[in-house]
Amino acid sequence: MTVPFVLLVLGALAAATAPRLLARADWPEREPVLALWVWQCVVAAVLLCCVSAMALTASAAWAAVRGHVFAFAPHGVEDAYGLAGYGRWAGTLAVALALGGVWTGAMLTREVRSARGRRRTRRAEIHERAPRLPGESVPPGDRLVVLEDARCDAWWLSGAEPQLVITTAALGRLKGRQLDAVIAHEQGHARARHDLLLHCAGALAGGFPQVPVFAAFRDQVHHLIELAADDTASRRFGRLTTALALVELNEPRGVFGPTPGAPAEVPGRVSRLLAPAPRLPVAQRLRLTVLALLVPAVPLVITFGPGLHALT
Repeated sequence: MTVPFVLLVLGALAAATAPRLLARADWPEREPVLALWVWQCVVAAVLLCCVSAMALTASAAWAAVRGHVFAFAPHGVEDAYGLAGYGRWAGTLAVALALGGVWTGAMLTREVRSARGRRRTRRAEIHERAPRLPGESVPPGDRLVVLEDARCDAWWLSGAEPQLVITTAALGRLKGRQLDAVIAHEQGHARARHDLLLHCAGALAGGFPQVPVFAAFRDQVHHLIELAADDTASRRFGRLTTALALVELNEPRGVFGPTPGAPAEVPGRVSRLLAPAPRLPVAQRLRLTVLALLVPAVPLVITFGPGLHALT
């Protein structure tokens, strides 16, 4: 039972240590897109460890599963794993890991359904407050909706017919190219499909709140996608314009006072735009990208190692 044990130990170490290592690093705010990639690779590695361990222990416990897992394996590969020596705990461990997978799927389904419900509610509210005029024909996804509202707000409503929604109060405060920067920020979220990342992170953290890597992944995704969208807007319309747009949108909420309100990270985002740290050199970014890709590759090497060794 060496390979499943090594995989589970590796997954536990990655889940416990990766959030601490990334929290100590000073580069994620300078490279939010790269940081998101690293987080996804770490989470994928943890999940691969669990899935691979489940497949091997289930193969050891039940011949039917073993027949499917090793159906196309060359002669000698199955024997290399020593499945007969896994012991009676293999079935129990396989069932526990399978239940974890089912629970993860249930949490993801709940997260997606909840998000769809919220979208339906907001879309119905928008349709009621800003109905289409008789004969109005607008291509789906190309509609900018302006709501009469005293609150400054702008958001992208994803779904089958995505819409950019902005309030009249926000239009009254945003000046010149600041509105363009806000639109570019929201379009950055839509193009990168940040909503999918949020669903996955929320499902994992909600299903396994005791696992540090999943809770940290959820918290960091919320922060990093905003920084990535800020960078998208600033590349098109400048950092000063984007920072001023953030100030105009959020100042009425009191986030810049002595006791910041709900979006307490906004002052930090504004400071980051006004006094940006230099980006990492291209070579360092490339190294981090490759190293992140190697993280989920490690469980694959451990899983397929005995079989590949048997073929040599």
